[in-house]
Amino acid sequence: MVKLLILVEGQTEEAFVKNLLTTHFLKRGIAVIPVIVATKRLLTGDKKRGGFVPYVRLRSEILRLLNDSSAVCVTTMIDYYGLAPEFPGRGIPVGKTALEKVISVEHAWAVDINSQRFIPYLALHEFEAMLFTAPDEIATSFGLPALKSSLQYIRASFKTPEDINDHEETAPSKRLSKLFPGYNKPFYGELIAERIGIGKIRAECAHFAVWLTKIESLKGPPATD
Repeated sequence: MVKLLILVEGQTEEAFVKNLLTTHFLKRGIAVIPVIVATKRLLTGDKKRGGFVPYVRLRSEILRLLNDSSAVCVTTMIDYYGLAPEFPGRGIPVGKTALEKVISVEHAWAVDINSQRFIPYLALHEFEAMLFTAPDEIATSFGLPALKSSLQYIRASFKTPEDINDHEETAPSKRLSKLFPGYNKPFYGELIAERIGIGKIRAECAHFAVWLTKIESLKGPPATD
């Protein structure tokens, strides 16, 4: 059994790791421990978690986790959407497509951290994009089947869920909030993701799939879900 630390952005990503990825990776001999990034560490030793995280703080948290020599790997689940300009490679990302740009930023991030035990992953464009893998499950989870057609229209407008753009008013989370003002990311994010399942998300979201494959390679060949 190998130990994997995943630095996550907030409670939604933490729940996703605990409730879906833990079982997925455990079958492959990988013990997963999610850690919510600390936005601020206090002199008392306590920490504030979640919310906007300056890169200097994020970098510090990653290096702290890398100090755990018992961990085979440290990886992340942070949204690409909303990254600050000072984030490595974010100011002028290389590439034409969103996928090419996020890969270039991840590469710049890996260079900055400079550790073979670090595998950077930025959700493209944010966690909610993966939920559009199954618009019907979103509508069902909201208890509003009438929203299914609107959600399917959004999904059909893009090649993949991860291509749903990251503009301030049209990011995946913003679209969900407009259709369903009661949208609560921690509650509904976990619920919808569980209803969809890792297999379907992986099939629709190529960047997420590549990350999964990298993590799976830490311990033997992939198992069958």
